[in-house]
Amino acid sequence: MTAGGLADVPLTYAAVGATQAPDLLYFPPKGYRPIERRARLGSGRERFETASARLMAWGVQRGSGIAVDDIQPPAPSTADYAGLVYDADGAPLAPRRTHAEQGYAEDGTPLVSPGTTARLTVRAFGVPFEAPVRVVYTVDEPNRRGFAYGTLPGHPESGEELFSVERLADDSVWVVIRAFSRPSTWFFRLGYPVLRLMQARATRKYLRSLLPGMGSVHRSAAGAAARPVAPGA
Repeated sequence: MTAGGLADVPLTYAAVGATQAPDLLYFPPKGYRPIERRARLGSGRERFETASARLMAWGVQRGSGIAVDDIQPPAPSTADYAGLVYDADGAPLAPRRTHAEQGYAEDGTPLVSPGTTARLTVRAFGVPFEAPVRVVYTVDEPNRRGFAYGTLPGHPESGEELFSVERLADDSVWVVIRAFSRPSTWFFRLGYPVLRLMQARATRKYLRSLLPGMGSVHRSAAGAAARPVAPGA
């Protein structure tokens, strides 16, 4: 099925927008495994603008060797959906609505926008796996930009992943990956150790995809403090 054929198909999980919750690593949706990873990209406004522009043109995925095809603009039923609004404690309050116009990269690629559907193709051990997704919300703040997509039927996993570029108070610029997931079907549950290995490899590639050179990677997990490691670790 093409991404266009999935325009009105429901997501394969219920906690839409939960990657925004500040306590995701400690209280993920029941049955899901959360992760957070980050890598330093450099410093300064120019680095932030360059990295975030690439991010919003599917640069993380394409820079990681993932094919991004069948990019479809939002269907009428999803065009104004952008996830949930959370209170200060991370509790969902209500759906967030937006009416942002569709933008395009210089090569004509539709930029990420809420409701956009795409078909990702990931290769593992030489075998291609299709992973259809829908963008569920975007982030557009002075020092933070990004988007999250959720899984559609046919994706090996069920869950949501957030990709963002952040500029901190010390002028450093970081790419941040936050996600929660679990195998989508009994078939993928049988191969869960392999699926986790694939996810870990993909995340490492995501973090490198926007790096202008070498950087520091921080790993965060529930109950564990972040620690710096080499980008190739």
